[in-house]
Amino acid sequence: MDRNSSKAFLGIAIMFGAVWGFSEAALGMGLRTCASSYSGTVMTAVALFFIAGSWILTRSILGVTLIVCIASMVKLFDAMLLSLPIRHGAISNPIFAFFMEGLAFLILILIFSDKLKQRIAGKALFGGVAALLAVNLFPLVKYATGIPACVFPGTGYPLSLYYAPLAVILSSISVPLGFFAGEKIKALEAKWENVYPGKKLGYLLSPATLLLCLAIIAFMRIL
Repeated sequence: MDRNSSKAFLGIAIMFGAVWGFSEAALGMGLRTCASSYSGTVMTAVALFFIAGSWILTRSILGVTLIVCIASMVKLFDAMLLSLPIRHGAISNPIFAFFMEGLAFLILILIFSDKLKQRIAGKALFGGVAALLAVNLFPLVKYATGIPACVFPGTGYPLSLYYAPLAVILSSISVPLGFFAGEKIKALEAKWENVYPGKKLGYLLSPATLLLCLAIIAFMRIL
């Protein structure tokens, strides 16, 4: 991949991060009434979808790190609108989850063989194992933020582990879809590579998407 293509793909990774952050905020509002149950599990599958797509586009640790940082930035923007401190369980803990999901994905990228990752079943297995690793890493959040993970009512069992089977099932679907979306966007980007208007549009889309997502979140919070 040449330098210009790398920049274009990183720009699309920024778009993925913006949309991921937006979906986190929107889903968080939609699942507000069940925030103590499976909302985090659904968000794990969503996160791995965007991380998988970003990996296909960038094939680099930088790309995955970038999308996690952008999603975290959007989360912090949402916190500002809600007048919540950074060290609030609804802010710092989800951001920690973002990084654990990114870490789990990168660990498995090194472990899984390329041949296995090319098969649908292999991609589904990859997604399920990534989710399982991420949800097992999440309870460490109390050592990073000082705020322990939420537990299932009446028990001391972390929600992330209680709903781990659901996270595995959802992520075994979302990760292959993320790989597929990344491949489709990569093919489209390749067509624009040598077309000046297409390249220009690609460079404009990433900041425009980020600003649009921030604007929509602000609008939702004002209502």
